[in-house]
Amino acid sequence: MRKHSPEYLTDSESDAMRPYSAYRDSGVDCLGEVPAHWEVRRLRTVAEIRVSNIDKHVKDGERPVRLCNYVDVYKNDYIRPGMEFMKGTATPGEIERFRLQRGDVLITKDSESWNDIGVPALVESTEDDIVCGYHLALLRPISDYVGGGYLFRALQSSGVARQLQVEANGVTRFGLTHGGIKSIWLPLPSLAEQVAIVRFLDHVDRRIRRYVRAKQKLIAVLEEQRQAVIQQAVTGRIDVRTGRPYPKYKPSGVEWLGHVPESWQVWRSKRVFVPRRELARPDDIQLSATQAYGVIAQEEYEKRVGRKVVRILRHLEQRQHVEVDDFVISMRSFQGGLERAWETGCIRSSYIVLQPATRFVVGYFGRLFKSTGYVTALRSTANFIRDGQDLNFENFCRVDLPFPPLEEQQKISVILDRTVVGIDSAIDRWRRQIALLGEYRTRLIADVVTGKLDVRRAAAGLPAVDALGAEDDVETFGVDATSESEGFDTAVEEVEA
Repeated sequence: MRKHSPEYLTDSESDAMRPYSAYRDSGVDCLGEVPAHWEVRRLRTVAEIRVSNIDKHVKDGERPVRLCNYVDVYKNDYIRPGMEFMKGTATPGEIERFRLQRGDVLITKDSESWNDIGVPALVESTEDDIVCGYHLALLRPISDYVGGGYLFRALQSSGVARQLQVEANGVTRFGLTHGGIKSIWLPLPSLAEQVAIVRFLDHVDRRIRRYVRAKQKLIAVLEEQRQAVIQQAVTGRIDVRTGRPYPKYKPSGVEWLGHVPESWQVWRSKRVFVPRRELARPDDIQLSATQAYGVIAQEEYEKRVGRKVVRILRHLEQRQHVEVDDFVISMRSFQGGLERAWETGCIRSSYIVLQPATRFVVGYFGRLFKSTGYVTALRSTANFIRDGQDLNFENFCRVDLPFPPLEEQQKISVILDRTVVGIDSAIDRWRRQIALLGEYRTRLIADVVTGKLDVRRAAAGLPAVDALGAEDDVETFGVDATSESEGFDTAVEEVEA
């Protein structure tokens, strides 16, 4: 079957995958047909379901625990004792009820995004002090019917995940009820067949992740190279016109810049930019501020990442107006620099919109604000990471800016665009490959878990031990894996009063 024969599967493994001989209607639209000898059961009949409300608040008289919470599950396929957990407290009764045991499966129960509901993680070992925390549900398999490994893979499959997403209630925040979780239908082969399915999927998953990690290392090298080129150009270490240092330098008086070319000036930030204090116009479209793509239309962002974000339908007039080539800063700009606006529209009032106070070349400052030197300098202006303080215009003003002559700004911008286009193209190519591998992995899990493919022969020919190790437990598919962390909270749009 060639459609399941990428380069990390051997021909024998691929050839061993065949459809079952007979199928029947599962009676569940999301599952379709299943092998004739399989059962289809409600989740409540094969697992105990325990919804936790243990939170991070430390309470007197309770015992200290390590709290496995939403992020631990969302970011990891496997829950291991060596992970860093939040500290909390719980009563003896809560500890007994929600202590994690080997083979338990945790799922995300509440989220701002409907498609983040029901994300599973498998518990690898029993630990006395690790408990299931808030926003999660603990599923404990009933051993007569289902193994933890198979339950985990079933919950990863699109047919089961879709049922959980449909059951989630909410408008700006979504949540599963206990009854909603209980009502989910699972395809259920025999226990022996479940073992074969888990063995096969673990084996393929490990190969895919190793392949992806190799691509991610290449991406990291290219990104370092790209950053080095930009840093040298925007700070004047290299004259982009000659590829060599400038003939003469002078002290800038600014620690993060050091010496700058003799013809350059150093300006206070507020001499270059001022806040735009204009509320949204009636015809403004909603914008998303992202580290990966800059400030773009929300609809365009959804297309690029392949998922919906929460849309604000009320109080749009209280948002801020943004013009093309403005820059946007937020509390998390320290992660990746200020973002350039590529569209006119409106954005959340918690952002700070900067407009030009003088003539400059926007392409030069777009590169400068993404440079490692500038981001490091901006990060040093406040202790907001520790104290929850927002990054504001005052922080921005504390970082002085290099200001080359305008014609030189233009040349730096143009030459950098030409120089990094090849690097960007290679990075995008590897990222697309990673995304395609993620799509393949999702389809394969769905096909195997619902019995579209019989992998028993393939599983029987695998090595005796090929379990996923800690190094494989990394979220490698999707936006996070491509170094495109959205530091501007684009997935969570809050209703503003």
